Amino acid sequence: MLAILVESITTILAVCGLGFYFTALWSARSFVRRKRADPVSFHPSVSILKPLKGFDHDMYASFASHCRQQYAGSYEILFGVSSMDDPSVAAVEQLKAEFPQVAIRLILCPDVLGPNGKVSNLAQMVPQVNYSYILINDSDIKVSPRYLERVMAPFADEQVGMVTALYRGRSHGTLGSKMEALGISTDFAAGVLTARALEGGIRFGLGSTLAIPREALDAIGGLAPLADHLADDYELGARIAAKGYRVELLDEVVETTVPAYSFRQFLAHQLRWARGMRDVRKKGYAGVVFTFGLPWALLNLVAAGASLSSFALLSLVCAARVTVALAIGVGVLRDVQVLRDLWLLLPRDMVALGVWAWSYAGNTITWRSHIFTLKNGQLRPHPEK
Repeated sequence: MLAILVESITTILAVCGLGFYFTALWSARSFVRRKRADPVSFHPSVSILKPLKGFDHDMYASFASHCRQQYAGSYEILFGVSSMDDPSVAAVEQLKAEFPQVAIRLILCPDVLGPNGKVSNLAQMVPQVNYSYILINDSDIKVSPRYLERVMAPFADEQVGMVTALYRGRSHGTLGSKMEALGISTDFAAGVLTARALEGGIRFGLGSTLAIPREALDAIGGLAPLADHLADDYELGARIAAKGYRVELLDEVVETTVPAYSFRQFLAHQLRWARGMRDVRKKGYAGVVFTFGLPWALLNLVAAGASLSSFALLSLVCAARVTVALAIGVGVLRDVQVLRDLWLLLPRDMVALGVWAWSYAGNTITWRSHIFTLKNGQLRPHPEK
């Protein structure tokens, strides 16, 4: 009876996963075919804010990509550091020398406004901006020469309060790094596109690009209230949407560098992200259980003793999962690494299912060597045992 019950449950979940894959494909098609803003019609002046902590050699190319913008309007780049001893300071000075035509400033942000150091820096940078549009992205984000042009175009519509963008991860040679990048391109992006289609738009932001009019930022009380939040990008978009503004998801894809994670570091990062999403998007995150079609189909094969019907289900689900990976990872995000790492889909999805279940086992996360307790999206110091 137990075997029959497990077989029935895994069959249902695998079929649900198959439904999710088809929905993701439909959502991607809808996203690609939507009407786009005219990229040449609106070129407001914009301040780019990049909070920094530490430095690695990949970052400089990301910095430089922001200095090579083919943009008809004015823009400035502000880098924020909590200490002038930060290793990134020398890179910013080098950038100033290499690109004298770009307005580049280094801002010291000495105050600690909360456990989220990135937001703490950003909140201290905002008063220093010269322009009424603000664009925030992470230090390792690499962009195309027409990035600013495409990001700012939707703001021609005054109802738009945020523009955000999908991203792909450039992996290093480790297994953990490859699995992280593969998940971004074939799972995370699929979830974002599906949420956009089913919810009639998105109501959150992605840290790869957070472009905001100063008016919308002031309407939510600025950035300082987010200094104790883990998923600050999600929360920023949610608060702007709650004020009646529209959040636009851009088809301009940026690139982030995925560190050379060990497998253990990969798991720790996935767990931190999973618990963060579980805490801010409780109902939606619970529904993620129905998206793991490939792992459920494999477990169904085992539970059914490799019956003909379970093998047929696994084959169908596997074909759909690979199609999603290729259509979204390669087709939408143009991530050619997906082709190289396609064989990792099954182990990566099995790990993702385990992390999803594990995320419900506690409320603690480890972030930058500190342990916190999560409650309603906020970081609280973990009590000493």
